[in-house]
Amino acid sequence: MVSNPLQRIYRDRVVDHEIPGILNAARAVLIEGPKACGKTWTGQRFARSEIFLEERPDLWAIATQVHALLLDGDTPRLLDEWQRVPDLWHLVRAECDRRGLPGQFILTGSAVPPDDLTRHSGAGRISRVRMRPMSLYEMGLSAGEASVGGMLKRLGAWECPAVEVAVDVPELVAAACHGGWPQFTDLPVEEAMRQVRSYVDDICRVDVSAVDGVRRNPERVLRLMQSLARNVANPVSITKLAGETEGQTPLDRTTVKTYIESLTRLFVVEDLPAWNVHLRSREGLRNAPKRHFVDPSLAPAALGVGPQRYLDDLNAFGFLFESMAVRDLRVYAQAHDATVHYYQDYGGLEVDAVIETRDGRWIAAEVKLGGAKAIDQAVAALLKLRDRVSEQRATNLAQLVVITGGRYSYRHPDGVAVVPLAALGP
Repeated sequence: MVSNPLQRIYRDRVVDHEIPGILNAARAVLIEGPKACGKTWTGQRFARSEIFLEERPDLWAIATQVHALLLDGDTPRLLDEWQRVPDLWHLVRAECDRRGLPGQFILTGSAVPPDDLTRHSGAGRISRVRMRPMSLYEMGLSAGEASVGGMLKRLGAWECPAVEVAVDVPELVAAACHGGWPQFTDLPVEEAMRQVRSYVDDICRVDVSAVDGVRRNPERVLRLMQSLARNVANPVSITKLAGETEGQTPLDRTTVKTYIESLTRLFVVEDLPAWNVHLRSREGLRNAPKRHFVDPSLAPAALGVGPQRYLDDLNAFGFLFESMAVRDLRVYAQAHDATVHYYQDYGGLEVDAVIETRDGRWIAAEVKLGGAKAIDQAVAALLKLRDRVSEQRATNLAQLVVITGGRYSYRHPDGVAVVPLAALGP
């Protein structure tokens, strides 16, 4: 194992449990996600040798001539920011075939390559793992008493724990603005926010142009990120985003679309897709994705606001809270080979999150900051969804749950679980 002082402060990540199994089965693992989410630290935890391509521009253009410098070393070998070397994907594939052994390489990357090199199949050689900023559980703000995995396994028989959490709404506001960035975890919220604003500035000035070599106007990128921030956790169309961007020259639809594609390739934007489901009724389904950043802190950073703004406007914080819940649910769901969607139909019924496994088990979750009336409304929406899905889908329903910003976990009189986000875990 590589000796590195950073590992002494390493915080366990949910994704840590996936990587050993993959390395035992596949010849290489690709850990991908946004900059600063902890990919390198996690890769180092499992690697026995390493090379940091970001620091070796002298090797980028001559990789095929000096491939031994890149690939030789104790295995698993970490190839950090591998996408800096366009030929590296093919070199790794070929070397994996030559060696014929599992666990040879760990690749980490914070951007999809411009020419999408990875479309040339790595099947049987390279397995992918998505990494995101830390959830509340990983940050130590949740003890994880309410396990997503437990809900999925019990198919309706999950016992909702009666617990009280210590995290209140001001602390949730601070956590959302602080973000789940490992490097900033121990910083005061004001300093962490300063770092996230710098992160957003780098995205606008450098990263969004570097991802595919197309120069883009930083001011326009920021205006789009601000529009996304104002519409976070809402299914807003490209046309509406374009119309809502501020400035002397409004962004057109095509520009917005290409900017979002670039931000998605940087893993900065991670929209929430709609859930495809067979209904008992003939109600039509909406398919537009809900807009989310990969971490809720990017929204206040883009807008230049802080915790006090959200404490003064809890309605606005409700959307940011939902986005934080979606981030956490994605982290927890992935640990169980599940995906997260949302549901909305043309009859006006909306459910904030649906977590579904490959074999069809699912959880439906409404996210509400708090208040008895809001929780009752959320329970009613979940029960309506249960009654609308097909009989087969209903059979595979694991749990209905309202995720709140409150302090207590309990079972609602109508049978729906009510769980604080600060009690949720994998």
